[in-house]
Formats: sequence, C-alpha cells, structure tokens
Amino acid sequence: MNLAGLGLTAEQERVYRYFLRSPHADLDAAAAHLGIPHLSAVLDRLRTLGVIDDSLAALSPAVAVAQLIRRRMEQTSRELHQLSAAWDIVRDLAEEQRSGRPVELVERIEGVENVNRRIREFSSAKEVMNIKNVVSTLRRDDEKVVRFRKRLSAGLVSRSLVPEATLADPEQLALAREGHTLGDLCRVSTECARQVLIISRSVAFVQIDPADRTAGALLIRQPGAVAVLVDMFEGMWARARDLNEPQLAPIERQVLQALALHDKDETAARALNISVRKFRTHVAELMDRLGAGNRFQAALLAKERGWL
Repeated sequence: MNLAGLGLTAEQERVYRYFLRSPHADLDAAAAHLGIPHLSAVLDRLRTLGVIDDSLAALSPAVAVAQLIRRRMEQTSRELHQLSAAWDIVRDLAEEQRSGRPVELVERIEGVENVNRRIREFSSAKEVMNIKNVVSTLRRDDEKVVRFRKRLSAGLVSRSLVPEATLADPEQLALAREGHTLGDLCRVSTECARQVLIISRSVAFVQIDPADRTAGALLIRQPGAVAVLVDMFEGMWARARDLNEPQLAPIERQVLQALALHDKDETAARALNISVRKFRTHVAELMDRLGAGNRFQAALLAKERGWL
C-alpha cells in the first residue's frame, strides 16, 4: 500500500521511507542514493506536511499517517464546502431575478432587530458557527429559543464559542450545558472579541461595535472574506476547551512546557522541582486528556489547543 491517497507523491513517499530507515542521514548522500538532485525541496514539503522534522528524522509511521489523514480530511472538507457554496450562488441569482437589483456582497445593517430579521432569512440553513459573548439573554420558553431547538432536533449542526468569563456565571454555564446536550455544541475560548455568526460557510454576520451588540452588524457574502472567517473560527474551535473539560491547572501547563523543552523526564522533573514519578503521572494524565498516542503527538495537540 502506498501513501498517494493521503496526499504524498511517489517521490515524496520514497524520501519519507528512506529517512524512516535512515534517520539523520547525510543530505548529499541521500540525494545521490535516491537519485533526486532537488531533495532539499522535497524535504521542505515533507516538513510542511509534518512527517519529517528539522533534524531530517522521519516521524513514526503512526504519527506521520495521523498527520496526513488529518490534512487530507481537512482538504476534503474544504472541497465539499466549496461545492456546497455553488448552491448559494443559485440562491443569490434567484434573489437578483426576484428583486431586479444586484445582491450586495457586504451590507451594513443598523439595529439588532434588523439584524435578527435578516438572520431569519437563513432559517433553512443546515450549519451555523457562532462566536458570542453571552450564551443567551432569552427565556427558555421564548419563541426564538423554541424555534432554534426545533432546528437542532431536525438536524441543524451548530457550534458556539463562548468566553471563559461568561461561563463564570452559573446561569450562563447552565444554559450552555443545556444547549450542548440538545446539540448546540459549545466550547470555551479565551479569544472571543466580537460576535460573529457564520451560516452554511457562505454568509457571515459580524458585530459592528464590540462594545454594543445593539448597534448592528455587517452582512458579508464575499466568498474570500467568509472563508477567512471560517478559518478563524476553526482555529479558535481547535484551541478552545470542551465545555465539560476542566481548565488546565498551573502544574499541568508547566509539565507541558517542560515536556516541550526537555528530552529527558529526569531533567524536566528537576526543572519543575517534582519527582520523576510525579512528572510521569502528569504526562500520562495529559496524554489521556488529549487523546494522544505518544508524547510527540501530545505536544502537537497541546499546541493546537493553545496550551503551549
């Protein structure tokens, strides 16, 4: 079996397999053995893909394949969403035909009521991404809340990022957990600034004034701008912690930093002034919490979550 299905060319796979067998091999000798004069360029690409490190050592097969699978899944997801966006073009053309005027790619909407009215135009959407400063200011029996829950039960995919400070309020935390149970998946972020709502990865509402949610929003349809907002959300989502996941304790953060800085457990434990046994216990707990198969993968996942 080859790695072409995971995004490697035959040449790149040959190089990866060579350095897997001969870690830290001499670059000139490797180029001569493989018959690849442009080996440096191939290695640069393999470093970008995350399967060879800067010391010319190939990552273990488990880690390398996991990296390639994740990148391939992300690429496939982007391609599928680009195809889905074609239907939004059909909708915009139909709107132009109906109204007799061009659909604006960026539109300023004044006032929260007008923003909510425009959001309701997309009530048939199947996916929403939300960056918000509060979980909700509405009662559980409010008509808007009831409609949203019906959409969740009908298959709406909803993800929300909420600030740490907001969830310090027990009532807001209870609302977030209740919504999470119903399908409005929630994560806790330290990066939230202004409210953003992304609908079907093709339309975005961005709060005009971070200090005043009633001021209104920009409605953005420009594909490039929306794609940037989607990437921003996905990055924040990856770095945020799960709603029910406890915050990282100071000693856990120190252990992760020591793990990244020191090659040996004895050196890392000494730097933290704790026993080697205690250090290894913390490492094992963090690996389990991150779902990591090894320490290198734990460091990568911790970095993705913003823990390092």
